[in-house]
Amino acid sequence: MRTGTRLSALWRSRSLTACLLLPLGLIFAALAALRRQCYRLGLLPRARLPVPVVVVGNIIAGGAGKTPLTLYLARRLRELGRHPGIVSRGYGGTGRVAEVLGNGDPAVVGDEPLLMKRRFGGPVFVGRRRAEAARALLAAHPDCDLILCDDGLQHYALARDMEIAVLDRRGLMNGWPLPAGPLREPPARLKEVQALVTQGLETWPENTVPRFSMVLEGSRFVRLDDSNRHCESSELAGLRLHAVAGIGEPRRFFDHLEALGLSFTPHAFPDHHPYTLADLDFSGDGILTTEKDAVKFPAFLPLPVWVLPVEARLEPDPAQWVLELLEKSHGHPPA
Repeated sequence: MRTGTRLSALWRSRSLTACLLLPLGLIFAALAALRRQCYRLGLLPRARLPVPVVVVGNIIAGGAGKTPLTLYLARRLRELGRHPGIVSRGYGGTGRVAEVLGNGDPAVVGDEPLLMKRRFGGPVFVGRRRAEAARALLAAHPDCDLILCDDGLQHYALARDMEIAVLDRRGLMNGWPLPAGPLREPPARLKEVQALVTQGLETWPENTVPRFSMVLEGSRFVRLDDSNRHCESSELAGLRLHAVAGIGEPRRFFDHLEALGLSFTPHAFPDHHPYTLADLDFSGDGILTTEKDAVKFPAFLPLPVWVLPVEARLEPDPAQWVLELLEKSHGHPPA
């Protein structure tokens, strides 16, 4: 069992191992709370940008659907007449401030920013210090009038006008702080955001903020080596397939494929895994994978690779709501 899978299994229950790690978790939680209080009191500086900042993030470690939501908002806000830009940490990259280009190297800019650039097309910048990345974006693209910060809920050095938290079907799991559980911040933090987006979550923490439901949809595959070649899931039925996923919850991708009626051998990797030829040395008829994983696949694989693009569908549509809330609250950001 790979590291990411082991941690996910550990965090689902309050097992003996989790209990043994709880003292470390309490220390982590105390330090995280102290750090945030220092920002609130002005003991640590916060950078404010000349345009509104909308932060998309979560309080658990690992992916929960932040990137699909950020993409959705970027594209919808553009349709509504705004000129959004995206900034991200660029996990898996170098951490240096850089503009993401469509032919960029995921080892430099990270896998998720590269995916967002290819799907969004608008300006995307990365950097360990998001404020510096955002300033560089605004300097290079002065028409940008709104910044979306992907995975920035705990990056308090960047002041924000709106916070949107995401929870997937795993919920808060065992509800304990890292490393005993998945929590970066306590559940009460969800009461301080402006909106909660849930993906496949039947029950969620009691919350008074607006909630939006997100579903990821996709059934048409694209060949990695030829974007002009497409196929429906029915055309892959009966083949000897391998499904590869290195995302926050690989099981979610495998369940999606099973819902499409496909049979395959699953291969779960840690989130942001840097793939090698040895990782993908399979025998069979093809490999199925996510867009996020595909940007890191090495060239000249022995088997054809079919990538499954997904689109986020949200009910109700939050884009117009975001704009209306920004108009009311701009200049009065959350603490």
